[in-house]
Amino acid sequence: MKKYIAAMDQGTTSSRTILFDRRGRMVSCGQAGFRQIYPQPGWVEHDPEDLFSSQMKSWEEALRLGGVRPEEIEAIGIANQRETAVVWDKFTGKPVYNAIVWQCRRTAAQCEQLQKTHGRQIYERTGLRTDAYFSASKIAWILDHVPFARTRAENGELLFGTVDTYLIWRLTGGRVHATDYTNASRTMLFNVHTLCWDDDLLRLFRVPRCMLPKVLPSGSDYGVTLPAFTGVSLPVCAAVGDQQGALFGHLCVRAGEAKNTYGTGCFLLMNTGSEAVESKNGLLTTLTASLTKPGYALEGSVFIGGAVVQWLRDEMKVISSAQESETLAFSVPDTGGVYFVPAFVGLGAPHWDSGCRGTICGITRGTGRAQIVRAALESIAYQVSDVVRCMERDVRLSIEKLSVDGGASANRFLMQFQADILGAEVCRPAVSETTALGAAYLAGLTSGFYRDLEQLKENAAGAECYRPEMSDALRAENLRGWESALGRALFSPEK
Repeated sequence: MKKYIAAMDQGTTSSRTILFDRRGRMVSCGQAGFRQIYPQPGWVEHDPEDLFSSQMKSWEEALRLGGVRPEEIEAIGIANQRETAVVWDKFTGKPVYNAIVWQCRRTAAQCEQLQKTHGRQIYERTGLRTDAYFSASKIAWILDHVPFARTRAENGELLFGTVDTYLIWRLTGGRVHATDYTNASRTMLFNVHTLCWDDDLLRLFRVPRCMLPKVLPSGSDYGVTLPAFTGVSLPVCAAVGDQQGALFGHLCVRAGEAKNTYGTGCFLLMNTGSEAVESKNGLLTTLTASLTKPGYALEGSVFIGGAVVQWLRDEMKVISSAQESETLAFSVPDTGGVYFVPAFVGLGAPHWDSGCRGTICGITRGTGRAQIVRAALESIAYQVSDVVRCMERDVRLSIEKLSVDGGASANRFLMQFQADILGAEVCRPAVSETTALGAAYLAGLTSGFYRDLEQLKENAAGAECYRPEMSDALRAENLRGWESALGRALFSPEK
C-alpha cells in the first residue's frame, strides 16, 4: 500500500522535497541550496542544472531522513518559484542561457515603455501590470541576446518553461512539455479569460508559439518520472506556482477566502471564485489551482515584510534574533507614536511607488529600541492591512479570517497585532509548509491518495488563531497615524 505523497518545492534560494502521509502530516524534509548568480547590478540568474540537481539532492535526503522507499510513494506534486524563465534545446535538454529569475530587473526599461503603449491591453488580457517581474520580457531577452536563439526558436528547436515545466521535462526524460494554469498566468503571455496563449501578446513580445508548453489544470497527469532519478517510475500528478500552492494548502477554495505569506516580502491572495475581478486599487488578477477549470484570485505583493526584521538584526544590530523582536515588542505598551515605513526598495501594492524610501516618524527623546522594533513589526501588519482593504473594496465584502504562513508568522506579537489592525481572525495552520502541502494535496487528490476536500479539511484541524482585541477607536487612531507616515514616505523626487 502506498503511504506517502511527495512535494517538490523548488524555491528561489533552495530546493526542498517534503513527504506527507495520509493525514497531511509532514514525515520528512530534504533541502539543498544552490548558487545565486548576479552578472550585473539588478540582474539575477540561476543555472538550470543547479535547480535540477539540488531538487534531486533534496529528494534523496527526504527519503533517507524519513526511512522511505521510493515504491512507498503514491505520486509527486511540484510547487515552484513563479515567473523565472528557462529556455533549453528541445533535443539535447541543454539550457541556452541561465534561468532569468523573477527578481531580475534587466528588462525594466523595456517594460516601462510597454506599460505606456500597451499596459491596458496587457492588463485586460493577463490581469498583470507590465513589469520585468513576469516571464515574457525575459524570454524575449534570451532570444535577442543569445546567438542564433531566435532563429532556432522559430525553427522549433528551443523550448520555454517556468521552473515547473523544466523540472517535469527533465524528470520525464523529455516526454512531457507542460505547465499548469497558475504558472502560465504569470508569464504575461497567457489570456486568463480565454485560458489560452494570446497570439497578440506573443507577437508583441516576439515569442514563437512552438516554444510554449501545453497548459493543464494544476492537478493533472504530467507523465511519469524516469527510475534513474526517483528510484522507480512515479506519476507526477500536480504542478502549481508557489503562492497559489499556498492558497490551496490553506484550503482557501471558496470566494472571499484569503491567505498571506510572511516571508522576505508578503504575498496576499484572495480567492474570487469564478469572477475575474478587475482591481481598481493596484492589485493583480491571477488564476487559482484546481483539478479542472481554474478560478480567479486577486493578488497583492508587499516588498518588505520579514526583511525589516532582518535589517534590524543584520544591518542595524538592534536585535540579535527574530525571537528578540517579539520579546521587545511585547515589553512596551505601544510605540509611543513611532511609525516605521520600510520602503527600502519602494512600496509595492497598492501604492506602486518605486521612488519612495524608508521613513521612521514620531521619534522623541524618550524613544528606545523597543519602540523602534515594535514599530517595525507593526509596519508589516499595516502594509498587509492596506492590501486587504483594497481587496475588500474590489470584491465588496469583508475578510473575516486571514490564513497565514511563512517565517514571520511565527512571531506572536505580529500575528496578534495583525488581527487587531484588521479587526479579523488570523489563523496559522499546524503544518506551516503550506506551499508544499498545496502541491501534495493537488497530487493526492488527482491520484486518489486523498479522498476529497472534506478529508483534507478534517486533516487541517489544529490551527492557532489570533482574534482582535483592539477597540475600534484605537484601531482608527493607529490607522490615521500610519496614513500620515505613509504620506511622508510617498513624497519622492520622482513625483
